[in-house]
Amino acid sequence: MSVVLAITGRNLRLYFRDPLNVFFSLLGALIVFLLYALFLGNIQVASIADSAPGADPAKAGGFVDAWMFGGIVALSTMSTPLGALSVFVDDAASGRFRDFLVAPIRHGQLVLGYLLSAFAIGVVMTLIVLAVALLYLRLVSGVVLAPGHVLAAIGWIGLSTAGFAALWAFLVSFLRTTGAFAAVSTIVGTVAGFVAGAYIAVGLFPETVRNAVSALPFAQSAMLLRQEFTAEPLSALVGGNAQAIEGLDAFYGITLSVGDWSVPAWFAAGLLGLIAVVFAALAAARIRSRIR
Repeated sequence: MSVVLAITGRNLRLYFRDPLNVFFSLLGALIVFLLYALFLGNIQVASIADSAPGADPAKAGGFVDAWMFGGIVALSTMSTPLGALSVFVDDAASGRFRDFLVAPIRHGQLVLGYLLSAFAIGVVMTLIVLAVALLYLRLVSGVVLAPGHVLAAIGWIGLSTAGFAALWAFLVSFLRTTGAFAAVSTIVGTVAGFVAGAYIAVGLFPETVRNAVSALPFAQSAMLLRQEFTAEPLSALVGGNAQAIEGLDAFYGITLSVGDWSVPAWFAAGLLGLIAVVFAALAAARIRSRIR
């Protein structure tokens, strides 16, 4: 185990030593924040005010901000593990695998080191984003999440990061150059934000697109986190009106449906767990085959 921890620590140091790598890992989340801070947030608040003329603008703004940060935190669980795997691609492209072959390191230990470092970096970076989100919501939006919701959000962060770290590790195992990795990272960051409903509410999608997006783990991860972020602000906005809560939940992707089937939280959690297990095994097999 000490060898695995040493490899994990080495990967962590290489990742955090490059500020640009850290920045680009968070670029998707930063773009979403800037979009909403500059104009999309005001559009959402105005939309709520139009549909509910008696709504308090401050409470509407608090709900939109909480919904936005739920998506940003979810997007961080997707993007930061992928950025962490740049170390693996660099090792493969530079031929460092040959050095590992002559060292007293088993292939399984090396594979586990890559997977653990991707997971650890994803969790650490996303927890930092979570802390910034909670601070912003408290100081700017006047929204304070209950401790239970914060703890639940941390749990969903760990589960989502594990699932996406394994998924990206399998994807990255097919890449052989840093240029290919940069291209894939750009594509994944853009597409993940869209299918997670981070840029616009899923209620604005056509029905076919909405059903397809709701069936994917990206939107389901965002759903789990948004449920924790928006539970109290949404209830305060509509005065606890169950019908209004149900309508806004569906429109903003706080609850998801595929056709007539509502996606339960346990299913989303189970899917992320299954992805973590299956793709970790597939990624491990692929990486072991590359280290020769």
